[in-house]
Amino acid sequence: MSDTYYETKDLADFPNIGEHAPALGDAFFDYYAKATSAGALTEREKTLIALAVSTVRHCPYCIDAYTNKCLSLGVSDEEMMEAVHVGAAMVAGDTLAHSTQMRKILKQKEM
Repeated sequence: MSDTYYETKDLADFPNIGEHAPALGDAFFDYYAKATSAGALTEREKTLIALAVSTVRHCPYCIDAYTNKCLSLGVSDEEMMEAVHVGAAMVAGDTLAHSTQMRKILKQKEM
């Protein structure tokens, strides 16, 4: 048994996610390739975005893949960490923005 739920070797199995639904798997990979390829944003910019998102979404497979892709594209440690901090700040902001609901209820209860 492994020491963790996620195993690095499982990342290699990702291309098989369409195993039981090949048409959907193909559609996903087509979309994924188009969304992550250079367009208005460079491949480098999209890879940094992907790293930040994978970190805030807590996907160890994506963190592994996009850290390595960043390194292959010459992204520095500092740039990667700054991208992760942007993601963290966005999550914090999103969480605090949802406090609006709580504050609205508190104000209603005060009336």
